[in-house]
Amino acid sequence: MKVKDKVRVVIEGKEVEVEKGTTLGEIFEKAGIKDALGGKLGDRIIDLQTPINEGGEIKPIYKNDPESLEIMRHSLAHIMAQALKELYGAEVVHLGVGPTTEEGFYYDVEVEGHRITEEDLPKIEEKMREIIKRDYPILRKELERDEAIKLFNDLKEKYKIDIIQRISPEDVISVYQQGDFIDLCRGPHLPSTGKAGSFKLTSISGAYWLGKADQPQLTRIYGMAFWSDKELRQRLRFYEEAKKRDHRKLGRDLEFFMIDENVGAGLVLWLPRGSIYRKVLEDYWKEEHIKRGYQFVYTPHVGKSKLWEISGHLECYKPNMFPAMEMEGEEYYVKPMNCPFHIAIYKSKVRSYKDLPVKLAELGTVYRYEMSGVLHGLLRVRGFTQDDAHIICTPEQVDEVIRDTLDLALSMLKDFGFDDFKIYVSTRPEDAIGSDEQWEVSENALKKAVEDLGYTYEIDEGGGAFYGPKIDVKIRDAIGRLWQCSTIQFDFNLPERFDMTYVGPDNKKHRPYMIHRAFLGSIERFTGILLEHYAGLLPVWLSPTQARIVPIADRHLEYGRKVLSRLQEEGFRVDMDERDERMNAKIREAELMKIPYVLVVGDREVEAGTVSVRSKKEGNLGSMSLEEFIEHLREKVERKE
Repeated sequence: MKVKDKVRVVIEGKEVEVEKGTTLGEIFEKAGIKDALGGKLGDRIIDLQTPINEGGEIKPIYKNDPESLEIMRHSLAHIMAQALKELYGAEVVHLGVGPTTEEGFYYDVEVEGHRITEEDLPKIEEKMREIIKRDYPILRKELERDEAIKLFNDLKEKYKIDIIQRISPEDVISVYQQGDFIDLCRGPHLPSTGKAGSFKLTSISGAYWLGKADQPQLTRIYGMAFWSDKELRQRLRFYEEAKKRDHRKLGRDLEFFMIDENVGAGLVLWLPRGSIYRKVLEDYWKEEHIKRGYQFVYTPHVGKSKLWEISGHLECYKPNMFPAMEMEGEEYYVKPMNCPFHIAIYKSKVRSYKDLPVKLAELGTVYRYEMSGVLHGLLRVRGFTQDDAHIICTPEQVDEVIRDTLDLALSMLKDFGFDDFKIYVSTRPEDAIGSDEQWEVSENALKKAVEDLGYTYEIDEGGGAFYGPKIDVKIRDAIGRLWQCSTIQFDFNLPERFDMTYVGPDNKKHRPYMIHRAFLGSIERFTGILLEHYAGLLPVWLSPTQARIVPIADRHLEYGRKVLSRLQEEGFRVDMDERDERMNAKIREAELMKIPYVLVVGDREVEAGTVSVRSKKEGNLGSMSLEEFIEHLREKVERKE
């Protein structure tokens, strides 16, 4: 008789010896653990149905643990898939993938002969609740590859077969079954459908299979899920607020930008109003950099393949680069980054330690090939303008340079209205290059800069790039979302690859420290964040139109034009609505365009030499003399309000 292998696991400080292949649920039962929904083995969340074939510490996951949501949401994705099969017919519903999200789940599906719309969501929800009420046990089974292919071939699940064929031969193929429904899945799942929490199907979008435009387009159905109805309602209110702030809608309504499929997915066209805003932002950016000793450069949009070979991009980054163009027997690539060009400028002459630090800055447009499935308005695009800079300095200058760089980043973010930061210092990973001394100097400089400026930070242990540690600054917006924004990144790789040097006091060549940094990330993405943060009502200093004059009747046009001319002389961005429309309609349109101030002029204003001021943010401010309004507007602009 063959003796079965044993494994030792530790649960809540107690060691338990079990046979290999024993399920987690059986182990918990033996250990007296009740009410657990799953467990955490190392970094992996597993369910009660999972066989344990390796030893280690297992942390039980209960309903009040954050990890339990992962288990519950995964099961709801399957419950939704089963509901679709029951509603539309098992043979015409073909399932793609159904992962969890930060707040719920989604499933990519193809339904032959039916286009699922948001009108279908209530009946899908009703069917899901019916399946939950049936309280099917959720069973796990492991299959051989041939078995799995036969099973899903019989089920006419072509996308599942595609997934199986991509699974490594060493990986376990598992399926989960609830009632008559069976799905390919790694888990984790609840013990039964009846244990699912509160949910709501929220939206529908298109999604290419595998995220590739040459693959079939599936329907992606999103859901939100929490354990309690109360938390779900709270998150749904947040979700509705986020929908109202969607920068894609705001960008269209406010005439800031557009994306035309004839031009290309992920390529942004800035409209006149958006371009005025962008000029204001870029002018401010340049002025702040001049104050800190930066020098501006401009670099080409393309470079020879040799440049990208030296930088390592062709070796490590090629899938994210647009294909090469061949000209006169040489290959050129549109640039995914600005760094190699800035290095070429640095190396254009011999640099002394007395010349350092060199701070080269550029609003440089770069191009990266993103899968069409991940493109998202301004937040994820294929062509974008980085607020890029590279600082080259000596080891002795590192502390001061990093402190000044972080100070400028936080100062600029505050001017844009952000004052709630989370700062992370990412340290040396296992595959790091560079000397121990370089890593120690740079990591200490990053930590010291944050401390010197009076902020706290979290350590992202081992989270630095292989070529250097970094600071990441995340900003919290008006509805509590965190956005990755500023990055200050050391680079020990490119100075070596490009043989960057400076002449030290000893008259010998030395390798400088190089720091990449971007404060806004990109103009496009930061604009998307700003529009959502302010719900489209940008601060007066940034608004493309700061005030609009609305004459009540034609006889008030002449006075309105005098007001317009005076405000424009003062440098304000003002226009006048001269259309033959009712006053209330003109005011309403100005409000919809999120123009900060409307100046109504009628008989009373003409006679008194005043303007009637309506603030989009503060309401009716009453009558002001023109000079009073000029002073009011100037104060708002100067205070970056």
